[in-house]
Parts: sequence; C-alpha cells; structure tokens
Amino acid sequence: MATEDVPLRVQRLREDAVLPAYAHPGDAGLDLASVEEVTLRPGERAAVPTGLAMAILEGWVGLVHPRSGLARRHGITLANAPGTIDAGYRGEVLVLLCNLGQESVTLAKGERVAQLLLQRVGSAVVDEVDDLDATARGEGGFGSTGRA
Repeated sequence: MATEDVPLRVQRLREDAVLPAYAHPGDAGLDLASVEEVTLRPGERAAVPTGLAMAILEGWVGLVHPRSGLARRHGITLANAPGTIDAGYRGEVLVLLCNLGQESVTLAKGERVAQLLLQRVGSAVVDEVDDLDATARGEGGFGSTGRA
C-alpha cells in the first residue's frame, strides 16, 4: 500500500528550532527536537519546547510518541503518550517528558526528544441509545481475554 504525502506547514518560533524530519525513508514518525537543554531528575516531568508551531490539515491529527531509545536507555517517556496536536492548534508544540528512571538525565539542546506521527481522523456523530448491541466480549475489560 502506498503512503500518502500530507503537507505539514511548520513555523519556526525560534531561529534555532530544528524542523521535524524523518530519520530514515519509510519511518512513521518525524523527529521532534528540543530547543533548550533540559535536565529531568527521577520522577520529574517537564514541558520541553520545540520552538515550532504547525498547521495540521483538517481531518488529520498529530500524535506525539516517545522515542524508544530514550525510553530504553534512560526511562524517558511522555507523560501523555501519545500527545495530541489537533488540526486547529497553532501554538508552540511542547513535548511533555517524564523521567521514569533512577538517575537524572540531561537532554541537550537540539536533541531528538519525541516523534510526530500524522494520522487521519474521523468525526463522531453521537447517537444516544437505550441499549447497545451484544458482542462476544460483552463487558469484559482490560485483561479479560483470558491470555496471560
């Protein structure tokens, strides 16, 4: 299945901001970089600025995901994974990082701190009903499928 090229208009709010970019052809996420050095102590979280604002197309969403290398090496992840950038938002993109590790971690200015994935989204039309149709799963919740 071929991918769809989607225009992403990006404004640098700071001259030193790094434009989002794919590290390799075929990657799903564009790397987002910090415009400031940030130190996170164990258990600490911070809104890390990217110095970028963007215009995501109507009918699309930007989903900010953690970088697996930061998570594996240092326990750095996102406090709101994935973060959501709605099509109508025009403010600075901030990455809400948290340190789940046991040591303080310093991320350098210009370091890649997250990935931005663009996805199509639909709009729901809410229809209140008295009953829902039955399914095999029914009301079984998280972990209810019987698998270990």
